[in-house]
Amino acid sequence: MRPAPALRVAALSAALPLALATGCASTDGEAAAAPTSEAPASAEPTEVAAGAPRLALTYDGGIQVLDATTLEVLADEPLDGFNRLNPVGDGRHFLVSTQGGFQLLDGGAWAEPHGDHAHYYTADPRLTDVVFAAEKPGHVVAHAGRTVLFDDGTGAVTAFDSAHVADEDVELRELSTPEAHHGVAVELEDGTMLVSDGDEESRSGVRILDADGEEIAARDDCPNVHGETVAADDAIVIGCQDGAVLYRDGELTKIQSPDAYGRIGNQFGTDGSPIVLGDYERSAEDRSSTVALIDTTTAELRLVDLPAPYWYRSFARGAEGEALVLTYDGSLQVIDPVSGAITRSIPVTGQWEESDDWQDPHPQVFVVDGIAYVAEPATQEIHAVDVAGGTVWKSASLDVTPNELSGVSGDVEHGAEHDHEGEHDE
Repeated sequence: MRPAPALRVAALSAALPLALATGCASTDGEAAAAPTSEAPASAEPTEVAAGAPRLALTYDGGIQVLDATTLEVLADEPLDGFNRLNPVGDGRHFLVSTQGGFQLLDGGAWAEPHGDHAHYYTADPRLTDVVFAAEKPGHVVAHAGRTVLFDDGTGAVTAFDSAHVADEDVELRELSTPEAHHGVAVELEDGTMLVSDGDEESRSGVRILDADGEEIAARDDCPNVHGETVAADDAIVIGCQDGAVLYRDGELTKIQSPDAYGRIGNQFGTDGSPIVLGDYERSAEDRSSTVALIDTTTAELRLVDLPAPYWYRSFARGAEGEALVLTYDGSLQVIDPVSGAITRSIPVTGQWEESDDWQDPHPQVFVVDGIAYVAEPATQEIHAVDVAGGTVWKSASLDVTPNELSGVSGDVEHGAEHDHEGEHDE
């Protein structure tokens, strides 16, 4: 498939209330943001027997893509700056938050459904020249076959079908927030969208729009609103400085922290569990060793104390919904989200702690196909952890110091099935 031209997000007025607009991507071929280097043409795809999960990691000067099974480096793409990695939600692609916008990284593994089965393919991973322009690219949220981008520099929100991210004529759903802010948005399967609200100085609003862009619920009591996740039954949790806000069954509910300052800034849910894992800070200065478990069916919050502190990229969810947290002692804590009990502590890395600069490389956790991958910058290693077995089943040395870590399954993601008839036609 030939590379698609860069996609443009239309300029939207920050002075207007939240307003929905739907349109198509620009096809004039003019790049919204030039890639660091010209991407080579991909080799012909190879059909393989099963999904081939991929990892991507950033380092100072580029991005590497790894085979998640062998931990072999498959591609090394130069890219300057501090870059963020975001799975698109189609099982294949990443969006890189970089200078000028969200740039598409092809993980080089995908599946195409054929009735009761699928065909699996691999190709060379590569950084493409497809860019969704953004003044200050922020959060990327994928859920139920839809991907939503938030531009912190303008307050613009752009949503599209995850399966068509690389199509030059991808249809975009666009809206704008009243003021630019460090925000987030998530779209549910029925077109309902949660959008944060605020400005450059503060943010405390959470708004719900229906599929036509009409506001159906709103709250303004979520100071320092940050992050989001979706749990079972399309329940959304968004974090606040003093708790969280829950959206469920058409209503927004405030969940208050037991402490005056009890910040939840990062949340981790799974479609199979009603319970959300979150970080929890009792102080803006202290390193926390307490996490939050939020039951979206009862709107109750439970705190769990861990044996050591963590940082905000320490979190993930296991294949069975286990809450996973990598702590300073180098162990991956496995928590039963129902009881709150730590069921297993798996030694993975050496001891570490968070520096004062959050952009410095730190250990990070990402789960792909039930395996927890942990990047260890201090030793330039990556570890694959069997959560169920409680062991590190494979480690590999890297020739770079890893920073951001992400992954894709190489399989069909729920809700992101490609339209397809007949055999694969390249």
